[in-house]
Formats: sequence, structure tokens, C-alpha cells
Amino acid sequence: MIDTLDLRGSALGLADQVIGAAAVAGEVSLPRLRGGLPGDGRDVTAADIDNVVVLGMGGSGLAGDVLASVAGPFLSVPVVVHKGYGVPNFIDHRTLVFAVSFSGDTEETVEAAGLALEAGAQFVAVARGGALGALADEAGAPMVPVADGIPMPRAGVGAVSIPPMVLLERMGMFPGAGTWIDLAVDQLRRRAEQLAMGPSPASRLAESIGRCFPLVYGGGGVGSVAAVRFKNQVNENAKAPAFANVHPELCHNELAGWGQGGDITRQVLHLVNFRHDFEHPQIGRRFDLVSEILAEVTAGSSEVVAEGEGPLAQLFDLVLVGDIASLDLAAAEGVDPGPVPMLMQLKAALAVD
Repeated sequence: MIDTLDLRGSALGLADQVIGAAAVAGEVSLPRLRGGLPGDGRDVTAADIDNVVVLGMGGSGLAGDVLASVAGPFLSVPVVVHKGYGVPNFIDHRTLVFAVSFSGDTEETVEAAGLALEAGAQFVAVARGGALGALADEAGAPMVPVADGIPMPRAGVGAVSIPPMVLLERMGMFPGAGTWIDLAVDQLRRRAEQLAMGPSPASRLAESIGRCFPLVYGGGGVGSVAAVRFKNQVNENAKAPAFANVHPELCHNELAGWGQGGDITRQVLHLVNFRHDFEHPQIGRRFDLVSEILAEVTAGSSEVVAEGEGPLAQLFDLVLVGDIASLDLAAAEGVDPGPVPMLMQLKAALAVD
């Protein structure tokens, strides 16, 4: 096993990462109302906000997906996740923006953050510093620092996902977030102990996938985030192709694509279903029916069932199992999961005028 950055250790320590992020976010100053509004200069509260926007890319952008899937259904305002340059046109002084960048220098996020500040948005940065930290400092906005010792953005899912929840709770927008975080920590500790001891759901998943490409399906918000996370982790850790989609949407388009080519796909694709307790009843039926159809065109199938109490606990449980499985896939091929030379080459090329 080659793991020069100890991504396995980081994954198994996710519970401690969540605890640390929650503690730091609990001590950071709340955003102060800006934009020349009545009461300018006081702490932002729920009454000041009409919508929440999360800016971020890659592993940092997952913070927005987690917030939208876990907190979104319970907030009284919409949560929009923006991944890219620019910003949505509706952003104004009644928008709360979380700009998330592990390094603080993510090109797309820094540009979007600057535009959000120009539009008068209430603003919080989550970063190690960098250009994003400088923007927050110039605007007098809070920055939640990402802890040192996390080797890569994809290893910092807890560090970037937890602060927005904590701050929303402190602003009176997401009551009960702290309880859900505690429940997630409990489940992550249980799962990490299981995964560290030998044969586990993660090792069995990796063994079942083998040298096939994962076709990952999730259901609803929690399942869709877990599926995309696993797909991305296979890409970056195992350096292998993977594909993801979500029920029920895939039943309206992708399913039709399995009408031909089965002689090829059944040699290279392995279906992975990520399941949880918060699926709509009809989604459960769709999983069963689609799995039956795909049995004819895939090499095999696996199912990962979330454990834990509450949607955050179950989402992070699926994330942890998937992360370890992706590392097992890398180990089986003798691949070092840490470095991502292809991404670094692209970044270097983009930096050249």
C-alpha cells in the first residue's frame, strides 16, 4: 500500500476533524450587517437573509452540496450551490454567501467571492487564507480557518462542511445543527473503528468493483451527494474513471441509454447503489427496478447502506465508507492516492499567459 500523504489516516480521523471544525466555527465572529442597511454593523440574523449561496469547487465545493442536502430542506430560505466563475444575478445585501476554498486561492471561487462582495452580500469565508482570506479581511468579514495538517482539499470534507452549519445555527437559521453534528461524530467513530479492523463494507465494495469502472447511483439529496463524492474520490484517489447519477432523475434519461452496448458495458461497469433512510418510498422501488434492468448490462452490483441517526450522520457515513473503498481501489493497483499530477498540470497550464 502506497499512501504518501496518509489519506487513509485523514479519512479515519474524520470525526475529530468535524469536532475541530465545529469548535473553530463556534468561536469565529458572526458576519456584521453590511451594505448600508438599517442596523448596519450589528450581527447578521435570520431576519436579514432571503437566500444562502455557497461558492466552491472540487472538495471545497462539496461543502455546499452537504449544506443543501442536509440543511436545505429545513431552512426557511433557499440554498444555492454555485460552482464556477461569476455569481447568480440575484445576489444582493439580503444574500448570505459562504465562499469556501481549502487553499484560499481557488481561481473560480476567488472571482465569485469578489463579485458577491461588490453586490453587497453578507459574507463568510472558509479557507486557510490566501486571496480569499485577503478579500474577507478587506471587507471586514469573518473567515473560518481550515485546520492545518489536512493534506488535500478532498481530505477536508469535515473542515469545510461543518462551519456553515454552525454559523447558520448561531444566526438562528438552522436550530439543532449542533445535535446533528454530535450524532454524525458518534457514527463516524463507530464506522472508523469497523473500517480499521479488517474486512468491512469498504473493502468488500472495492473487491467487488475490482478493475471495473463504478457506476454510482444515489437517491435524493443525501444519496446524490454521497454518489458524486465516491465518483470523485475514485477519480482522484484511484486515478480511474467513475460515473454517478441520482434517482429519480436518472429514470427519465440515463436509463434509456442501456438499450444497447451491453456486450461492452457488462465487461467494464459495476453498479454501486448508495442507500439511506431518508429516501422517498418510490425511490426505493426505483432502485430495485433499475438494478434488475442493469443486471443485464453491468459486470455486477453492490449496495452500501448508511448507518447513523440523522441525515448528516448517514451522509458522512456513506462518505467515509466510499473514501476508504476508493483508497482500497488505489492500493489494489499500487497507485499512490495522494498526488494528482493531471490536475496540477492543468492548473499550471492555466496560469501561463
